[in-house]
Amino acid sequence: MGCAALLWGWLLLGCSWGPGLPAVGAAALSTTYVLDDAGGLGRQFDGIGAVSGGGATSRLLVNYQEPYRSQILDYLFKPNFGASLHILKVEIGGDGQSTDGTEPSHMHYANDENYFRGYEWWLMKEAKKRNPKIKLIGLPWTFPAWIGKGENWPYDYPDVTAYYIVSWILGAKQYHDLDIDYVGIWNERAFSSKYIKLLRYTLDKHDLQQVRIIASDRLWEPISFVLLLDSELHGVVDVIGAHYPGTKTVPNALLTKKKLWSSEDYSTFNDEVGAGCWARILNQNYVNGNMTSTIAWNLVASYYEELPFGRCGLMTAQEPWSGHYKVEAPIWITAHTTQFTQPGWSYLQVDGHLEGGGSFVALTDGLGNLTIIIETMTHNHSQCIRPPLPHFSVTPQRATFNLKGSFYMVETLQVWHSRLGFESGNSSLFQQLHPVKVWKGSFSLDLNMNEVYTLTTLKTGQKCGYPEPPPPQPFPSNYKDDFNIRNPPFSEAPNFADQTGVFEYFINASDPGDHVFTLRQVVVQRPITWASDADQTISLIGNFQWVNMTVTCDIYIEKQHDGGVFIAGRVDSGGIYVRRTKGVFFWVFADGTYRVTGDLAGEEILMKGLSGVRDNAWHTLTLNIQGTSTSGLLNGYPLWENVTISEPSNGWAAIGTRSFEFAQFDNFHVEAS
Repeated sequence: MGCAALLWGWLLLGCSWGPGLPAVGAAALSTTYVLDDAGGLGRQFDGIGAVSGGGATSRLLVNYQEPYRSQILDYLFKPNFGASLHILKVEIGGDGQSTDGTEPSHMHYANDENYFRGYEWWLMKEAKKRNPKIKLIGLPWTFPAWIGKGENWPYDYPDVTAYYIVSWILGAKQYHDLDIDYVGIWNERAFSSKYIKLLRYTLDKHDLQQVRIIASDRLWEPISFVLLLDSELHGVVDVIGAHYPGTKTVPNALLTKKKLWSSEDYSTFNDEVGAGCWARILNQNYVNGNMTSTIAWNLVASYYEELPFGRCGLMTAQEPWSGHYKVEAPIWITAHTTQFTQPGWSYLQVDGHLEGGGSFVALTDGLGNLTIIIETMTHNHSQCIRPPLPHFSVTPQRATFNLKGSFYMVETLQVWHSRLGFESGNSSLFQQLHPVKVWKGSFSLDLNMNEVYTLTTLKTGQKCGYPEPPPPQPFPSNYKDDFNIRNPPFSEAPNFADQTGVFEYFINASDPGDHVFTLRQVVVQRPITWASDADQTISLIGNFQWVNMTVTCDIYIEKQHDGGVFIAGRVDSGGIYVRRTKGVFFWVFADGTYRVTGDLAGEEILMKGLSGVRDNAWHTLTLNIQGTSTSGLLNGYPLWENVTISEPSNGWAAIGTRSFEFAQFDNFHVEAS
């Protein structure tokens, strides 16, 4: 859906063409800043982006129905519409927990390749469909176990790891016509110089010279120090990527002469404080740290909010069952930069600190266009989740800009403005104001606190929108899935959020009965971990606020002797905290026993006994939780009852396995309140 400048388009789509500059009293402080390109330009701008993955953060997005799914994607990627992102960074799934869930690998095992698992391929294609110029980055958080040949380390066999990563890049092109622009090493973990060199060699061997390497997606050091000592490594690393740098860099990073990126930043709740954090670092990462790209974690908060870092996306889309989503303030803060710049523009050489606090950056395309972004975020309203923010003050001020060099002849600048109201509630996001007239190369602005201005020669910016999505609704209290989809669009069943292990659609060709199409847990070895994956596999679903529920599911244990599966209710945690998950877990094992436990680890035993369950046969489990009492049925007959429970008092439903093992699930049903 486009955004027209015509009045009828404005009324239909919500495009903003606002009034004049906001009235501000005369500022006590007045300072003049000079913008001049006559002496040369600063660093080249590489774009603003966001991360999908690094924790299954786009998990629920794929389950949205149209038109809402496409609307969300437009807000993220469509040029001159919303966030208009320049970069999309995705997780190269490795079957392991990476913050809020697991993402499937394209190679679960050494002899296994499948380039249609997960949703990152789909998301990259949707981003490219909207913006063919968007840059794509791949980065692993975890790796399948076979990479390390039994060791929790990906560098002992660097040729194997390099082959695995390059196969993902080749698969992106062969199966999805996607050109990957950059690839990373291992998210926030140690790097290996030997591996990085071998990765470059393997890329070149497969005619992937255009794929650039980012290292090391952790801190500025020690990668910067090593690059200065190792000329061969220096020659193969294109970008130094640091995470959560606090807008600062280090001398060694500058000495390398490499591109410096904040390759993961933000990860802050997407309210107005989160928007303030984002506005401040988008400018100050360059002003203070010479960083030419900032990439937000995460793209869209499309995972259950009670998982770690809930709603830490640029926007929120966590209700595919209702269609509800919310375009949060960080989307429009992003637009202040992305709609009026492009990768390949250059920063001007100027100290961007405002005298009264805040900052500005100025960029040009070298063809006469100029964009200035100003932010005056205050300390308490721009704190990111990390690192801690030192105290500073911001006061009302008048800023006068003198345009020199090729900009002296600029007569008019378009103006876009945001005010973050916080407690007052008088926020105004990405509104177009009357243009500013430039008189003899000079203009002035009165700046208040917690504002963002974009002043630009470009006339293409637009604040676009869609009619309000459906209102929020809780997860359906009566939910069924028989997994009988013959050609599923994605490998995961809707709304299941894998936390350890990977649960995929499966065709059980050997079963002539009612269980041909099932959901199967497919990870059979603990992956090379990034977080503390549990020893058991588990996938969550439902409403965290559920108290009373009946969970029913058909189960099939494939592992002989020590195999086992569970269904569960009131499951209270996941993500990076999955090992400490509590709830009510109903287990059955291939040796014919059962247990009821109060935790995923199986240490808090509430009841145990004989069930008669065996491997390679289908059985139906039913777990009923009412108040402080729980009971269980096997194949419709009571197996245990009146077990007293006290904690947790609410939580999700779940399925899972005793260990990393093959097991199947079918005809899942939960009724809850």
